[in-house]
Amino acid sequence: MVIHIPYSIRRWVGLYLGPAVAMILYFIPKLTGLANEPRAVLSITVLVTIWWMTEPLPIVATSLLPLILLPLSGVNYEIAFSAYFSPIIFMFLGGFTIALAIEKWQLHKRIAMTILLIIGTSTKRILLGILLATASLSMWISNAAAALMMFPVALALISEVKNKKLFDQVSTESFTKGLLLTVAYSASIGGLATLIGSIPNAIFAGISHSILHQTISFAEWFMFAFPITIILLFLLYVLILSRFPVPPGSQIPIGFVENQLKDLGKMSFEEKSILLIFISAVTLWIMGDGLIIQLTDTTIALLGALALFFVPCRSRNGMLMNLNDLKQLPWGILLLFGSGLSLAAAFVETNLTGWIGMHLTNITSFPYVLLLFVFATSLLFMTEFFI
Repeated sequence: MVIHIPYSIRRWVGLYLGPAVAMILYFIPKLTGLANEPRAVLSITVLVTIWWMTEPLPIVATSLLPLILLPLSGVNYEIAFSAYFSPIIFMFLGGFTIALAIEKWQLHKRIAMTILLIIGTSTKRILLGILLATASLSMWISNAAAALMMFPVALALISEVKNKKLFDQVSTESFTKGLLLTVAYSASIGGLATLIGSIPNAIFAGISHSILHQTISFAEWFMFAFPITIILLFLLYVLILSRFPVPPGSQIPIGFVENQLKDLGKMSFEEKSILLIFISAVTLWIMGDGLIIQLTDTTIALLGALALFFVPCRSRNGMLMNLNDLKQLPWGILLLFGSGLSLAAAFVETNLTGWIGMHLTNITSFPYVLLLFVFATSLLFMTEFFI
């Protein structure tokens, strides 16, 4: 009996390349000049990184490797394991739970349609409304989740344009492309504004805490990133309008938006409760150190998430959220966070960071702007292929 494993060439290559490179680095000490423990950590990091990129195993499974391999390499098992329980991970857990509640009770759709009703239904204003709604959601939930929530709204608007034949074919195609790209890019830009808005933000905060011993609070990140987000959203809006023009003065009947809100009905008790919990969490995050009782960002996120399990529904039995809803949480992403933080902690524990820093001293003479450009370009290039 022959078992067919649906592996692509990339996966087959990664399956053997990862262990091969890791063993070469570990069993030939002269290549690095490192002692046993840091050399082992470097080898494990290379193995995990290659397998993350090529996915011979699911990313979730690969993310568990540091739990097994780091203690075997001599790293204190408490350091390896504790990273998986970092406060940053639990902050994201709380944020994910609130996002699930918003999606479960369709609060996102009501928010989007309300924004369109306020801003207007001309094509330019629709683009602006979708941009603001998507970016606003993406500030508090993952970029992908925000885009997935808003795409049905965008598709409904596109269907209305096509069914009513509001524009000619060229303008309809232009409007369609512009609206869908607005959803995609505003989700990415909006995720920059807050710590919980995007995965890289949380990873940076976690590594900053473990390696630099510098805690980045929610308010500090927001004050830094929110102005940049506004500028990028403005540039996106201008670019979309110039690249995908539609007839001046064209608009979607206001009745379409009103009908969408009518279908949703009056704002339910459940939606009001979730909105109140959400606004309360955001307020506490932004106020930060101004509170009488000092609450960490993680504590606030978990309080918001737990509150959803205490508020009873009026339209059905049970609470706003239940145990079955938690099955939809992206547990794999949380494990991915943990593995990255675990490897970062191992770098510090074995002084591998010092070895890397020593080898980077040769480029410190480069202009700072050039260093930023090289790192930014390299990372952007890598995300095109691996993330």
